[in-house]
Amino acid sequence: MTQSSWRTPLVVLLCGGIILTISLGTRHTFGLYLPPMTLDLGWSRETFAIALAIQNLVYGVAQPFTGMISDKYGAPRVLVAGTLLYALGMALMAHTQSGWDFSLSAGVLVGLGLSCSGFSIIFGVVGRAFPPEKRTLALGIVGSAGSFGQFMMLPYGQTLINHIGWHSALLICAATVMLIAPLSAALAEDRKAQASRQSIPEALREAFGHSGYMLLCCGYFVCGFQIMFVSIHFPAYLIDQRMTPETGMMALALIGLFNIFGTYLWGWLGARYTKKYVLSALYFTRAAVVTIFILAPLTPVTVYLFAATIGFLWLGTVPVTSGLIADVFGVKYLATLTGIAFLFHQVGSFLGVWIGGYLFDATGSYQLMWILTIALGVMAGLINLPINDRPIVRPAAAPA
Repeated sequence: MTQSSWRTPLVVLLCGGIILTISLGTRHTFGLYLPPMTLDLGWSRETFAIALAIQNLVYGVAQPFTGMISDKYGAPRVLVAGTLLYALGMALMAHTQSGWDFSLSAGVLVGLGLSCSGFSIIFGVVGRAFPPEKRTLALGIVGSAGSFGQFMMLPYGQTLINHIGWHSALLICAATVMLIAPLSAALAEDRKAQASRQSIPEALREAFGHSGYMLLCCGYFVCGFQIMFVSIHFPAYLIDQRMTPETGMMALALIGLFNIFGTYLWGWLGARYTKKYVLSALYFTRAAVVTIFILAPLTPVTVYLFAATIGFLWLGTVPVTSGLIADVFGVKYLATLTGIAFLFHQVGSFLGVWIGGYLFDATGSYQLMWILTIALGVMAGLINLPINDRPIVRPAAAPA
């Protein structure tokens, strides 16, 4: 038996899922800190939003590089480094005094930590652990674990904030993030088993020369724009409408809960039907759900119905997008190529968070932001339709 024989696909799936539960679940609690921190520190919402926007941008810009390192040297090294950066960033968030401090801690350090412990790193390992016919479903399952983290960590974070304040809550959540480090050992791989001789520069040239890859990346941009606007600004939007902080927390928790089932289902659909059409259907449905929500009377019932429905559509893009990239380009550089796609996602996240705060400060309302969210959803649905999803056939490598 080899040293890594205990690292079965099931173990990889389980540990990868727990890592995403902690990493992404913690990330989704940050919107809960907006009202108490801006009130206590005398900040505008744009000050808070720009730091979180920087976080998403750094997360995206660093993701292709952390993906390359993971594909070449293994995920555990990247995960351990990311854990330390993530926890340090959150600890410094607790001691922030100015917008600059907050942008460095919540923005740069946490963003780097997320780039080392997010979807692309985990999906690269999981995608290689499963055969093609099971890959997209496996990605959907591990993606659902990230969704469960949102459902689990939001009440955890809100309870801490309510009982011990935002400062101590951040410190405890930083300690929680440190649990990722020991779990990373399960994601070590036998690098010699990957036979393809294609280099990273060759893989990048191939991807950037493929029109379908670029269209997929543009659709992913919209996904990031939509979900991070809702994730960061929705609790504050509800407070503006004279609802309680607990209503916003419960709405985000419901998004996480229904995302568990939604991510699994969209992964299942992507394994059985044409992935580009599955993605288009998802984006069109998102646009319709947001339209209905902003036209309907705002009550706790409509808030929870919206949260459940949008949660069902929340991260369904992730396993389908990653599965489509694997189908077309193979799995050797899956973390690299999904990392680049995720850069587009995070540029969208940056703009979704920042523009949301900017438009609110400029107009006193999120109405324009909701309309922009709908328009981009329709655009994303359209641009996924013409994607060329045929697998690339490369010349066979000459025998040694």
